[in-house]
Amino acid sequence: QDIEATVENSSPRLRRAGAAAFSVDHDNSERLVVVCEVERGQNKVWSDVLQSVRSDVVAEHDVPPDAVILVRSGSVPKTSSGKVQRKLCRQQFLDEKLLVVARWCVWEEQAIEAEQGAVETDHGQPLSEEQQRVSPIVGNAVKAIAKERAGQLDFNTNIVVDLGLDSLERLQIAYSLEETFGGRIPDDVLQEIETIGEITDAIIEYVGSEPIKADANEVVKAKKPRPENVEIPESYYVLDKMPEFIRVQQLKSLMTSTGVRNPFFSVHEGRIGDTTHIEGRELISYASYNYLGYSGEQSVIDQAKQAIDKFGTSVSASRLVSGEKTIHKELENEMAEFLGVDDVITFPGGHGMNETVIGHVLGPGDLIIHDSLAHNCIIKGAELSGARRRPFEHNNWQQLDEVLEEIRHEYRRVLIAIEGLYSMDGDFPDLPKFVEVKNKHKSWMFIDEAHSIGTLGETGRGIGELYGVPRDEIEFWMGTLSKSFGSCGGFIGGQQQLIEYLRYTTPGFVFAAGISPANVGASLASLRELSQSNERVQRLKHNSELFLQTAKAAGLDTGLSHDSPIVPIIIGDSLKALRTSEGLFNRGINAQPILHPAVAEEEARVRFFITALHTDEQIRQTVEILSDVIKNL
Repeated sequence: QDIEATVENSSPRLRRAGAAAFSVDHDNSERLVVVCEVERGQNKVWSDVLQSVRSDVVAEHDVPPDAVILVRSGSVPKTSSGKVQRKLCRQQFLDEKLLVVARWCVWEEQAIEAEQGAVETDHGQPLSEEQQRVSPIVGNAVKAIAKERAGQLDFNTNIVVDLGLDSLERLQIAYSLEETFGGRIPDDVLQEIETIGEITDAIIEYVGSEPIKADANEVVKAKKPRPENVEIPESYYVLDKMPEFIRVQQLKSLMTSTGVRNPFFSVHEGRIGDTTHIEGRELISYASYNYLGYSGEQSVIDQAKQAIDKFGTSVSASRLVSGEKTIHKELENEMAEFLGVDDVITFPGGHGMNETVIGHVLGPGDLIIHDSLAHNCIIKGAELSGARRRPFEHNNWQQLDEVLEEIRHEYRRVLIAIEGLYSMDGDFPDLPKFVEVKNKHKSWMFIDEAHSIGTLGETGRGIGELYGVPRDEIEFWMGTLSKSFGSCGGFIGGQQQLIEYLRYTTPGFVFAAGISPANVGASLASLRELSQSNERVQRLKHNSELFLQTAKAAGLDTGLSHDSPIVPIIIGDSLKALRTSEGLFNRGINAQPILHPAVAEEEARVRFFITALHTDEQIRQTVEILSDVIKNL
């Protein structure tokens, strides 16, 4: 129904309540077909309408239609009450009995492609000799990244709208082409080009039309002679001329122009629990993930000090060399017992750990397929590995299954990366369903439990405990020590063979100093407290539910959040989100805004991290003030 509504709204020349969306099997693959009635009129050109339908469905649902069929007004089969009969419409499509006005089918274009080559010419405007030479190479580079999403390419194919490629995949294409042609496309140009034709023209203008490296359909050609008197752009070597740096300055200037206080890098003047001190003021704090309140707990501080007294302030070496301390093994053994896994390995930081572990275990010829909202550390680890990276729709295990059904056989190892609790939205996946898909396709699974350990499950043991999933069903159980454990660092839990392999070979472990004694001591104290009592876990659940239900009762948009201590308040406008955060700050509440491009503009928000230390009174007061601030924007 959602897809049908998108189709009907994609053009005024299409009839409302006249669309049907369904799937058919073609060449052993499930294909999405959309049919829609057209309004009566004299215009016989429908190419722009077909393109609008395709673009809008991809943009809104991240699912490209495989066929778009426009039919005569009143010809889609309906019940006496006017409801579209999808099954009958599907059968008429299969029997070729629809009264077709215009159609587009990907498999028909693929048949043409097989006869005409990888990239067709723009029939409205013949391509130049250089364009004819370069565009097939561009097409091959796009296909190497887009794989099964590529379908039929032509000079006007938009790799963002038509193929649904994300920014990192587009950069991969650009880097591949730059390597092939031996040059650089300027960064500002790179941000603007989206179609095969635009990429082709940019290559010709800024790099040249003669490849120096073979691609799938080209032979190696002689390297281009070095041109004389080449002026190297300042943006290539002057730091403050870099486009990336300039964009940061533009963002800062934009915030300054609003007259609102910059909410980032606020200086806190003491411990952060349910409250914090900034600029000499005490505020109720919702900006840190000290979920269980162990950071600042005296028993945790005391054990951190004892660790310093015994082992010093640093382990002073890689643990492989001489940095191994007895306290490291205490933490790893007790964490393994807490989680119910064979063994655990710890790292100085969670983000760097994910990068180095994922980047080390996977490589070229492998596939890392991850939730579209996966954390930056997972994305960066995938990039580092050299494996193919592919996102799937947030929490959509069905789409994951469909994608792996089609492409699993093309890869050696496949790693499915999801999170136990998503820090931007406060929701979590249906883990048993993902495990079913993982086992079906003989893949590995990596669960980032940075935010779910200590917050989910009856005793805080995370999403595995919440769903009762056996620990040996998952290869990589990842967590951090900086949230529920009041310290700093990261850990991977799993089978003994995996942990031993990581301990002897992972670059970020072998070539880096181990966690400092103070952080290990703090982690151990928090872990022992949590192992002995779930009182704080239960208090956190109470506070989280109270905040969420109070916010909903006040008519606030809490997005996808449920059963977790992360509650976004969706504002839908970056400037308003910034001003909401400022209004809260002025009235004694510290909560950070999340602005575009970190989220889509219509999803700009203020995010609240609830802790076990908050009181009912603080929570109710906060929601009351929040409602008032938003009302008075």
